[in-house]
Amino acid sequence: MKADQVLRDQLLALLKGGNAHMPFDRAVSGFPLEEINRRLPNATYTVWHLLEHLRIVQWDILEFVRNPNHVSPDFPAGYWPAVNELATPGRWKKSITGFRADLKAMEELVLDPKTRFFSPIPHAKDYTVLREVLLTADHNAYHTAEIVTLRRVLNLKPIKEY
Repeated sequence: MKADQVLRDQLLALLKGGNAHMPFDRAVSGFPLEEINRRLPNATYTVWHLLEHLRIVQWDILEFVRNPNHVSPDFPAGYWPAVNELATPGRWKKSITGFRADLKAMEELVLDPKTRFFSPIPHAKDYTVLREVLLTADHNAYHTAEIVTLRRVLNLKPIKEY
């Protein structure tokens, strides 16, 4: 197998999760909707805030790679919902749907044979697509694990281990 295909396969596996960390879909599966706005002890956010943060960051990284005219949200406020903002079950589902759609787009970018991982991004010479894919996978894994941990701590239909 060619090195290029090995790299693409490994990046895709990293984005999907399931090797060293739980996949996103498993982490949010069956989450009790009546608990999406529950305040966490000693935290300024809810589980929905965390989910929406995941969606916003992934979307921002994807748009940064794809769109030379993209303007990122202000940091850090633009990457999180407002502290007192609440979600409805529909909004929770919309966050999940948006996250999945952008993850699929990132996976398609990885699979596209025209994607050059090591060349600078034309509109951001200090960055490569490889860096942005790794950043996405790293950020997603970190916060997906946080969702799993919070579910366990709050006893919200804890997820069985692998």
